[in-house]
Amino acid sequence: MNQFFEKYFPNVLQLKEEFITSTIETLYMVFWTALLAGVLGILLGVILVSTGQKGILSNSFLYNILDKVINFFRSIPFIIMLTLIQPITRFLAGTTIGTTAALVPLVVGVIPFFARQIENALLEVDPGVIEAAESMGTSPIGIIVRVYLIEGLPSIIRVSAVTVINLIGLTAMAGAIGAGGLGNLAITRGYNRFQTDVTIVATAIILLLVFISQAFSNFLIKRTSH
Repeated sequence: MNQFFEKYFPNVLQLKEEFITSTIETLYMVFWTALLAGVLGILLGVILVSTGQKGILSNSFLYNILDKVINFFRSIPFIIMLTLIQPITRFLAGTTIGTTAALVPLVVGVIPFFARQIENALLEVDPGVIEAAESMGTSPIGIIVRVYLIEGLPSIIRVSAVTVINLIGLTAMAGAIGAGGLGNLAITRGYNRFQTDVTIVATAIILLLVFISQAFSNFLIKRTSH
C-alpha cells in the first residue's frame, strides 16, 4: 500500500499535515457559514412566505423589496462577490485573507440562495393545514412555528442539504483568493506547482464531504417524514 502511494501520490504523503489542516479549515468555514446563513436564511424565507400574496401577514411592499434584494444578490457570481465586498470583509475581519475572513463573503453569498430555498420549501406546506390553524385562532407566530416550520421540516432539511453541498463548493472557490481550506491547497500546491496527485486527493475529500452531507440529510428526512 505504501509503495502504491509513494508511486502515484508522492506529494500527498509529504503534505499529510497540510491536508488535515485544510480539511479542518474547510469544515470550519462550512460550519460557521451554515450556522449564520442558516439562521438568517430561515428568517428571510419565513418573512417571504408570510408576506407573500397568500401569506398570513400579506404585505406586498415588504415582499417586493425583499424579493428584489434577494434576486439581486443571487445573480452576482460568487467569485465576483468575493472581490466586491472586500472592503466590508476587511472592516469586519481585519483582513481579506484566511478562513475567518472568508466567512463574510460566504455568508453574504449563501443567505439569498438559502432564503429562496426555504421559501420554496415552506410553500409546499398543505394550505389546508394553515387554514385549519387559522380557523382555530392560532396566532401568526404560532402558525409559523407549529405549521410552517414543523410541517415543512422534511423540505427544510432537504433544501438545507442542497445549500450545504453548494456551500462546500463555494469554500473551494474561496480558496482561489487565499481563504484556506482544501480549495486553496488544490490551487496553490496542486495546480500552481503541477502536483496533480494533490489536486486529485483534495477533490476526493471534498466529494467525500458532499456524500456525507447528503447521506446525513437523507437520514434526517426519513426520520422526520410523516
